[in-house]
Amino acid sequence: MNSITAPADDSPPVRLGEDDKYLVDIITPSRAVPSSKESLEAIKGAVKGKMLARMKKEAVDCPVKLKVVSFVECFTCPNFNRRVKGKVGCKGLPLAPP
Repeated sequence: MNSITAPADDSPPVRLGEDDKYLVDIITPSRAVPSSKESLEAIKGAVKGKMLARMKKEAVDCPVKLKVVSFVECFTCPNFNRRVKGKVGCKGLPLAPP
């Protein structure tokens, strides 16, 4: 009888960076979370095409705003540090009121 085993994942787990307070998972909700126009304008020159389309379909459960936000909004946040293997490093600092 043949047994199927999952491939061993020898890569080390993603760890908090020295500036990170939170390590947040990136999720792909069934319906895309809308992005603010300000966030889209902020990344207009840096990200284009397929990458932008993919970012619009992803979201994170923001520990600072205490709600689910679009990854585009997270990417333009001053608390965004890095994105590694489906996780986002967040500084967790309070945001200025709009």
